[in-house]
Amino acid sequence: MRHHDLVVIGTGSGNTFLDERFAGLDVALVEHGVFGGTCLNVGCIPTKMYVYAADVAEVVRRAAKYGVDASIDKIRWSDIRDRIFSRIDPISGGGRQYRVERSPNVTVYFGHASFTGPRALQVVRTDGSGTDEITADQVVIAAGGRPMVPPVVADSGIPFETSDTIMRLPELPERLVVLGGGYIASEFAHVFSALGSRVTLVNRSHALLRWHDETISETYTRLAVAGSRIDVRLNSQITSLSGTAGDLTITLDDGSTLGADTLLVATGRVPNGDLMNLGAAGIGTLYDGRIDVDRFQRTSADGVFALGDVSSPWQLKHVANREAKVVGHNLLHPDDMIEIDHRFVPSAVFTDPQIAVVGKTEQQCRDAGIDYAVKAQKYGDVAYGWAMEDTTGVCKIIAERGTGRLLGAHLLGPQASSLIQPLIQAMSFGLTAREMATGQYWIHPALPEVVENALLGLDV
Repeated sequence: MRHHDLVVIGTGSGNTFLDERFAGLDVALVEHGVFGGTCLNVGCIPTKMYVYAADVAEVVRRAAKYGVDASIDKIRWSDIRDRIFSRIDPISGGGRQYRVERSPNVTVYFGHASFTGPRALQVVRTDGSGTDEITADQVVIAAGGRPMVPPVVADSGIPFETSDTIMRLPELPERLVVLGGGYIASEFAHVFSALGSRVTLVNRSHALLRWHDETISETYTRLAVAGSRIDVRLNSQITSLSGTAGDLTITLDDGSTLGADTLLVATGRVPNGDLMNLGAAGIGTLYDGRIDVDRFQRTSADGVFALGDVSSPWQLKHVANREAKVVGHNLLHPDDMIEIDHRFVPSAVFTDPQIAVVGKTEQQCRDAGIDYAVKAQKYGDVAYGWAMEDTTGVCKIIAERGTGRLLGAHLLGPQASSLIQPLIQAMSFGLTAREMATGQYWIHPALPEVVENALLGLDV
């Protein structure tokens, strides 16, 4: 059994804080999957590269309304796929090589880690050559999550894809059924429909993106249902599956059937803590399986920290990266720890139209008994919105009456993920709605004027 000063489980955000500050420590790094974590390999980065290609295709299809006649000659799926992974795979491989060959204080274990006692682990090697028993003074769990697969699919014996696998398909599916109604399902439905697949989206609830603010969820659902690109089946569940790869029959609870070449299960992700025998180390978990951490990212076990999707309610890379910085500091400064700040966590859904949010929804404000004002400003009411011929975009801002304190921002429309950034900044640094609106210049006729006008329209 080998002892280390520090063991880090996971090579996503868990690998980011191991800089020169840790050069004097004997560090173990454990990885049982692809080096680099979810975001790099199967999440944020490759999906957004696909989204960009899909957005370009949609721009071409919609060009006629601007007086530009254009058409798509061909979608080269293999070229799109290879452009993405010819960049990503070398980054993953380079990160692995750097840790193995150029980090003399770091020992990399390739295998699955599970606890055998307090700060004691068994690593079952990926190559099947045996196991390693290791202990450490401190442990960081950054083991991420995995796709959630409902039993009706998992137990069917029928082939299916998840967000971890669908992006490397050899060919573009002609008929794709997507199961789910959250951000993963919405993004992939956009990608594959824009690139030419006939997409059917099956969602068990009455709305898509139902955890978003009511205006955003209702508007996005209405646009998706009314549009011609995606066949949306709401209030629907799969009851059975049959067939073989490339020729699937999917039966829904209303008795209807769907034919598909490919089924994508995009019903969410679950934390990997349940695969690690956490109880043996005295590490507590929450009702949803996440590792329970305090404001310093400490678990209930002495000397054990956790970060990212294995413990965070936000499955977001920018959250995991922030938590990694906090953990990195706190490992080295146990007498001067810093707290994580999760007050204003933003997120974006890169679908069509794009969506970005930060802060409270209207329902959360009502539930909290807050006296609030709200303004929903249409993109089409500002000059750049006219230029884009936008008819669906909206910027909704919520602020506290009396103080003008910004409580939430919810955008649906082009460039939403960029337009929301000044609102994140204002909330983080305590600017009121009036101060933000009137205390700076807003470039005319740029699209951020939709944010300015929403701020000015608030009755606070």
